[in-house]
Amino acid sequence: MPLDLVGVGIGPANLSLAALAAGVDGLRARFLERRPGFHWHPGLLIEGTTLQVPFLADLVSLVDPTNPLSFLNYLRDRDRLYPFYLAENFHIPRAEYDDYCRWAAERLPSCVFGQEVTQVRWSAEESAFEVVTSGNTLLAHNVVLGVGTEPILPEPLVGIAHHSADYLTVRDSLLALDSVTVVGSGQSGAEVFLDLLRHRGGGLRWLTRTPAFAPMEYSKLGLEQFTPDYTRFFHALPEPARDELVPAQWQLYKAISADTLADIHAELYRRTIGGGWPDVQLAPGVEVTGAEKVDGRIRLRLRHRQQGTEDTAHTDAVVCATGYAERDLDPLVGSLLGPRDAAGRVTVAADYRIGLRPGITGSVFAQNAERHTHGVGAPDLGLVAWRAATILDAVCGRAVHPLPARTAFTTFGLVQGNGRAM
Repeated sequence: MPLDLVGVGIGPANLSLAALAAGVDGLRARFLERRPGFHWHPGLLIEGTTLQVPFLADLVSLVDPTNPLSFLNYLRDRDRLYPFYLAENFHIPRAEYDDYCRWAAERLPSCVFGQEVTQVRWSAEESAFEVVTSGNTLLAHNVVLGVGTEPILPEPLVGIAHHSADYLTVRDSLLALDSVTVVGSGQSGAEVFLDLLRHRGGGLRWLTRTPAFAPMEYSKLGLEQFTPDYTRFFHALPEPARDELVPAQWQLYKAISADTLADIHAELYRRTIGGGWPDVQLAPGVEVTGAEKVDGRIRLRLRHRQQGTEDTAHTDAVVCATGYAERDLDPLVGSLLGPRDAAGRVTVAADYRIGLRPGITGSVFAQNAERHTHGVGAPDLGLVAWRAATILDAVCGRAVHPLPARTAFTTFGLVQGNGRAM
């Protein structure tokens, strides 16, 4: 008998869905992950780093705060509620979030690790999806893809640089070198640079293509672009408008927290006590146009984007904090997909269903693969529980968890026909 739901991948997105689904009577669900256990960005669990969202952006609380897998219940189970209360930390350590998710995964029998899904195909005979794994084949009426993203390196640095996703695995070797260059000025790049700055004597360079080391947009009304209200507005926009809007919103998700920038400046200032300047170079507006290994070192070809000038620099290692890309879904579900959008991407409906070819009566849902249709909030932890609840409602055909009708003070868009605000 087919399962009602199979989740492919167990990151925070599908783990949230598993937690919310666990309370639905009669729902038969299973979630599969190729890794042997839960790990959340292990290479970036740098000491002192915190989530950029409040602790309420856990797996369940913004949908079901009484759920036994809430962060507060995790603290209670760990006998840490009073220390947390007295710490007054709204933004928890990143390592603590990783531990919390692992705690939740261990309490969900539906989560199975060490099972890699290699293909999902449609069986007309069974009227169900065949989910092919490294061990067997499962049947399911619905499939949710939560396969996450993968690190990307600029073409000139492929095979030469480390990605920040692997930073902690190479950190000790980087600290022993004479010169290290960090490329990329998002939050990860800033955190890697700050950690190296605190633990090295000098020989440190930080390059970014952006014209400045810019702070994250973190105003209260600005953050309303990470609400369900804005997600619905964005999804309803024409495709060209969405494609124009996402890159213009880079300071919402690609910039640096003001606290991290302040910590970097404080460390640099500390180095000037007694006179002199630290042996550190911070260079915005600079892109790497080429790289090669020469006599055991790396020679970088650089271009300043505003000046139009070019130069070279030598370094012993490069760490790229150059982001992540949504994984290509074709290897898993390519045979199921229907028409693409104008840019060749999968179509994703408001309830996160992927557009499939005719004749398939089941549904495939996307998690964190829909920035082009749902906006920059797609990977944001604050929307994880709401998205999971939306998918769960679609799978069950009813409102399993009450979802708020309004989530922002801001009105996004106008009512058609009369020009009045919605």
